[in-house]
Amino acid sequence: LLYFIPGLVSWICGGYLVSDPTLKRFFVLHFIFPFIALCIVFIHIFFLHLQGSTNPLGYDTALKIPFYPNLLSLDIKGFNNVLVLFLAQSLFGILPLSHPDNAITVDRYATPLHIVPEWYFLPFYAMLKTIPNKTAGLLVMLASLQILFLLAEQRNLTTLIQLKFAFGVREYSVPMIWFICSFYALLWIGCQLPQDIYILYGRLFIILFFFSA
Repeated sequence: LLYFIPGLVSWICGGYLVSDPTLKRFFVLHFIFPFIALCIVFIHIFFLHLQGSTNPLGYDTALKIPFYPNLLSLDIKGFNNVLVLFLAQSLFGILPLSHPDNAITVDRYATPLHIVPEWYFLPFYAMLKTIPNKTAGLLVMLASLQILFLLAEQRNLTTLIQLKFAFGVREYSVPMIWFICSFYALLWIGCQLPQDIYILYGRLFIILFFFSA
């Protein structure tokens, strides 16, 4: 997909092939992203403290919920929960979620038989692995990310009510259950060998993922 733009591939990779400069650039990018997210969080807290919340309850009034102490305590609670999960994963759960093939020394002249990315990339890696066309696989992966972004942006009151009663009404619960199951199935397929049976299952669950969303 990037070959249509002259010089872009060599500028990103640091050459005509994936080599040591490419790995260093993506490592630095992967290292910087959490700090960018942390800066965005501080900007979010700053503007909440400066202007207050923007009427999350949906009432037609100019009154706003103050940041302190309610929203501040909620932010601290959420931050502590995420911090505990990350510490537990970093200190006790590194090896169970890793793969021994990832410890093999890289040989630039030979493609490894089995590539296993980090566990949170596995559903999207399954989409890239089961679709033979590179451009089509990339577009499907971007579309799946867009679906997750759209689900995260559903914040109006009607949507919250629908999500609250989703598992009590059958017409909402069935697609939601299939969506979650297909996502976890793609996560499992992403760490399997690229055999015909897993490629077939991957394509079926990709279709189910998009139709249930």
